[in-house]
Amino acid sequence: MSDIPENGAMIIDGWLQCATQCPSPNFNFRPENTDISLLVIHNISLPPGEFGGGYVQKFFQNALDASLHPYFSTIAELKVSAHLFIERDGKIIQFVPFDARAWHAGSSSFANVADCNNYSIGIELEGADDIPYSDAQYRSLEKVSRQLLLTYPKLTPERITGHSDIAPGRKTDPGPAFDWQRYRNSLG
Repeated sequence: MSDIPENGAMIIDGWLQCATQCPSPNFNFRPENTDISLLVIHNISLPPGEFGGGYVQKFFQNALDASLHPYFSTIAELKVSAHLFIERDGKIIQFVPFDARAWHAGSSSFANVADCNNYSIGIELEGADDIPYSDAQYRSLEKVSRQLLLTYPKLTPERITGHSDIAPGRKTDPGPAFDWQRYRNSLG
């Protein structure tokens, strides 16, 4: 069930008030005088294609036990994060305040401006490229996106993109299962 109240989502000091806070050590500060102007949609599931278990949260907190699954040993040493993670039931978990630089985009570029982590917010959907996302996830993503658009004036619907678009050839998420038309229509 979605954590977002019907009247929307409030952001205070960079934290989404309806989200569960699960701070990650994997962040730093944005370059001085850098405005938030991009929203990047991702997907993640750990192990790949499996949902639940709390492994994404542990991964973003550098606490993933590599012995629990063979795949985990291939990623356990990575230091990554996102601002938000939206679970299959629509629950929202925040790892990094929006005014800080989460480590979600890696080597990336949007509109010929490199290093998207500097000026973007990263939202991870619990999912996989080829598995449809849940209605609850779309509802949460839509409400959060609307609030982000209101809070950060340089962020516009035209500056919402997928990880695959800012890191082509390297990343494929959120994948063909993500319904961009449904999402964009929901933003007005």
